Amino acid sequence: MLNLFKTFKNSEDGAVTVDWVVLTAAIVLLGAAVGSSIKTGATGLAADVGGDMTAMITE
Repeated sequence: MLNLFKTFKNSEDGAVTVDWVVLTAAIVLLGAAVGSSIKTGATGLAADVGGDMTAMITE
């Protein structure tokens, strides 16, 4: 029984899986941050274009 616990403690089979999960989570969070930044800039730009087009129509 003691040998079974030693083998379990020294096993590194799941370590690669944990690395991949952490790396994937970091990439997803980075993508969400970039997407949020782009959304904010695109919304502001669209509002500016809409305002300019409205001004052109009313002239």
